[in-house]
Amino acid sequence: MPWNPDRYHKFQSQRTAPFNDLLGLVNVRPGLKVVDLGCGTGELTRRLADALPDSDVLGLDKSPHMLERAADYARAGLRFELGDLASLPASWDLIFSNAALQWSPDHPALVSNLFAQLDPGGQMAVQVPSNHTHVSHRLIIETAQEEPFRSALDGWVRRSPVLSIEAYAQLFYDLGAENILVFEKIYPHVLPDAEAVLEWVSGTALIPYFERLGDLKDNFLAALRGKLHSALPSSPVFYPFRRILFSVRNPA
Repeated sequence: MPWNPDRYHKFQSQRTAPFNDLLGLVNVRPGLKVVDLGCGTGELTRRLADALPDSDVLGLDKSPHMLERAADYARAGLRFELGDLASLPASWDLIFSNAALQWSPDHPALVSNLFAQLDPGGQMAVQVPSNHTHVSHRLIIETAQEEPFRSALDGWVRRSPVLSIEAYAQLFYDLGAENILVFEKIYPHVLPDAEAVLEWVSGTALIPYFERLGDLKDNFLAALRGKLHSALPSSPVFYPFRRILFSVRNPA
């Protein structure tokens, strides 16, 4: 099942807040060569490009459906391409990524490879969700391990590859990075009810399950819906979304 831009944008204001914080970490200089990994539908990449004068910005994503929307934001100095962040070529003054690296495995290798693509003096600024301990994510895994879903998934469940803030900091220190800043922040969202939480995870965390479940997708949603309503009976629901942000510099 491909990414659904409309479903993803249903909570656009909540998803934009971490981008604003990440953009605030960027060392703004003119004439940068920039890549935005996992650019999605492109409107935030356009904001990034607008904040970086006279820069050449590439938005990279592996979803054709997202890039169809992103094409509307292209302009001089801003283009969008289909591609995989795991095979990013060198070299960049700024590697930027807002909520995309969590979909790639083996973060020690991934982050090391990305850091190696920075030019001397270049910056890496990244935000990843770290909400995998929330009850919504725990219930997804629990449901996936029940029949008939376990057999349909051949025992597969998605475990988050996101590291701890200490692990990211140590990794960048070992890589010789400068100006290491790594922190975790909770974004307090208030959603109408448990159904809204289901809508939220349907636009992100559930996508790889939908791809594998086929005709059992609706059954899976029904089972998960019942569990979420039991676990989150109040209305509205306080949804504390945890995210990790980091910024580092490659020594000049």
